[in-house]
Amino acid sequence: MNAEELKEKARVVEKANRTFFKSIKKGRARELDDRVHLFHEEEFERTDCLTCANCCRTLGPMITDKDIEKMARALRMKPSAVIGNYLCTDEDGDYVFRQMPCPFLGEDNYCLIYEDRPKACREYPHTDRKRILQIGTLTVRNAATCPAVYNILERLRQEF
Repeated sequence: MNAEELKEKARVVEKANRTFFKSIKKGRARELDDRVHLFHEEEFERTDCLTCANCCRTLGPMITDKDIEKMARALRMKPSAVIGNYLCTDEDGDYVFRQMPCPFLGEDNYCLIYEDRPKACREYPHTDRKRILQIGTLTVRNAATCPAVYNILERLRQEF
């Protein structure tokens, strides 16, 4: 499924996904975590992110000072040069990439700074985090970008 199809499919089930997260009782949060982590593992055994890279093409991750330092070392640049060449500040005053797709996304969908990529990139799509219930809104939003998240949410709604 291409990026536009995914976005449309996620839009169609967005209300159902939001309702699902709202319906989960706090007493079942641990059970939800266990289930979503299992689905995450299974989904990423069969999902090849290199065939998609929607996240790298469309999402602008927040870049921390520590991220800038790591990228600067990897690129053999001064942190100020990384900021000047690749970053800008968003409406919240956070550093983000100046343009998307990510400037470090290669034509083959490999990340040119993979070992030193920003924390937000390393943690995406967050479906392996504890307390998934706390980030339900983010997870529903990520389903429009990441086919694996979309599939995980479909399974959760069916099986939980």
